[in-house]
Amino acid sequence: MPIHQPTQRSATAPGEPLAVKQAEAALVEHYPRLVRLAYVVLPPSLGRHRRVLAAHAAVQRALPVTRTAPARTAQVPAQSRRSPEAGRAEAPANAPYASMRLRVLRTALAYERRPRWWPGRLPVPAALRPTLPVVWGLRLFPRAGGVDELALDRALSEVPGAVRAAFALQLLDGLPETAVRALLAEAGVDDPAGAVRRAARLGRPDRASAQVLLRSGEFDPCTVQTRPSDLLRRRHRVRAAALAAALCVVAGTLAVAAGNDVRNEAPGAGVTVPVLDPAALLRTAAEQWADTSRIDFTAWPVRGDRRGDGELLGRALRAWSEPPGDVKVTTTPGTVDVPPAQPPRLLFAGEVDGAAVVLFHDGGVRIVRYAEPLAGGGGAALDFARTDDADVTTGAAVVVSRTGEKARFLLAPWISETTTRDLLTPDTPGRPLEVGPDGITAAVERPAAGGGCDAWPVLQLRSSERIVENHAFLVTDLGDLAPAHLTYTPKPGRGAPARQPREATGPEALLAWARTACSLRALSGSGVRAVNNWAFAEQRLPEGGASAEWLCTRADTWRGPGRVLVQFLQPAASPTAPAAVVADRNDTALCSRFGQHILAGTHWKAASGRWYVLAAGSRAVNRIEATGQVRGAAGGPTLAVRAPRDASVELTARLREGGTLAAVR
Repeated sequence: MPIHQPTQRSATAPGEPLAVKQAEAALVEHYPRLVRLAYVVLPPSLGRHRRVLAAHAAVQRALPVTRTAPARTAQVPAQSRRSPEAGRAEAPANAPYASMRLRVLRTALAYERRPRWWPGRLPVPAALRPTLPVVWGLRLFPRAGGVDELALDRALSEVPGAVRAAFALQLLDGLPETAVRALLAEAGVDDPAGAVRRAARLGRPDRASAQVLLRSGEFDPCTVQTRPSDLLRRRHRVRAAALAAALCVVAGTLAVAAGNDVRNEAPGAGVTVPVLDPAALLRTAAEQWADTSRIDFTAWPVRGDRRGDGELLGRALRAWSEPPGDVKVTTTPGTVDVPPAQPPRLLFAGEVDGAAVVLFHDGGVRIVRYAEPLAGGGGAALDFARTDDADVTTGAAVVVSRTGEKARFLLAPWISETTTRDLLTPDTPGRPLEVGPDGITAAVERPAAGGGCDAWPVLQLRSSERIVENHAFLVTDLGDLAPAHLTYTPKPGRGAPARQPREATGPEALLAWARTACSLRALSGSGVRAVNNWAFAEQRLPEGGASAEWLCTRADTWRGPGRVLVQFLQPAASPTAPAAVVADRNDTALCSRFGQHILAGTHWKAASGRWYVLAAGSRAVNRIEATGQVRGAAGGPTLAVRAPRDASVELTARLREGGTLAAVR
């Protein structure tokens, strides 16, 4: 969407200066843009409601009130800037819009500016701040965004208003640094260059994504949601005011005393904050999952025998908003534990394994679990996990209870069949798993977190035919609230197109997972969404002709980055003999749709006692070369050369369509 600059208007009323008329036109034409700029610059400490009001006030009061002199215009250098949205050069901002923008910036920055004559250690009273419009009975706030928007808002709250202004001017208005420095100086900022330097560090490394976030509904004070203000408190204030008025008629001294009592009342006494009101929780109808195209946590109906327990739900919401000291809070990587911005969705409230458990789904991006013991000592627990973009498989189950070495899951309403199996016994069929009427499974053995690895339990679930997704899939508990989805990508076929990941329920997939399951222990508690085993190469070994497989085990996290383990499966007497991990890489696109080429190598000892360097690449590799202490080359996707056990070797590959590839380590 291109940024439209204000156009010159020539029509004016008799006797009215051209600048005032043009300023009014610029304000009306670009009102949402100016309000968004003011909202970002204003201090987040105001709160979302007051920021919305202050942003509109800053823009509406920017119009010059005099009719005898044109508004002062910011003297910014002429530039041909590139719109972040349109991707093409634009004309410089014209005078009316630049004047309105400067006035808005000055007003927004004034909220953090301390008068020069005011003592430095004393807080500035509200009377010295710009005034706000008055809205009775309503609270206004922009639509809540996701975790990324919350993270950006938190980052902006940690920097001064001048830095927020520089950040917004660059990403919202597309101004270059020189123009931003000049504009900030004109607005009265003491150190414009420093503000620009600090703003350049915000949103790194992906400034384009930060720009998209800044243009989202989270920072749009023109598209707001409304909620009633605190009704009980408002009623108390009205009654207190009426009582005070009556007492004033009777005796002035009693009126003063009553006023003091009202002023000294605790701010939170008797108040039900709407977002923390159990009655405001979102609840999905029981059969909605079978009649929607969005199969994720938003389609889960509310379940549990205490879903109507307002006291329990209220305690859970209050603990989420401001956890007491005895509440243990855990978060998976990349998950924020901020209070909800709007009423969350209730998924479950009931008693499980001696605890009252409540599950919330917040804004499409988080699952929140609250658990308090039913008897005995010990505090409550509050767990946060990301679940954005969940689907039929990754939104199929949530852990509701972990006791000792066992766990119970709450299953999605679209799960029609539930079994459990051990990945280390691939030839043993799955065993039926009992599921209660509320969708809670019987206790399931958990994979060993450390020490030995004698078993690896997984759930094998089947989706219902009612959503036309009737297929079985595997999930496993890796220590997070949502279990990880396990998949498998078969070996490349001769002349066949590239294979795609598929469910890991077939014999070939189960055999591969039997040899790599124990490597999943390294992923525990890291917020893993799904793990895929990709058999990217098969190699015939020297001195005997037996075949070995190369697997790339990729773990994708809910927050985006992935981890890769390259594993070498040489022939073994046992179908569960663990594979050898030959490479381990964090935060990489390897072995995904954005990293489809891979090369790996390892030292291998033959039965004769001779050592070799083995290497293998994915299907696009047509030549591999070894350099260093050992030199060799081979056409095709595999290489085997004699080499001492500890020889230092550099491996490179050439791709069929051109380009080279270095071995992953």
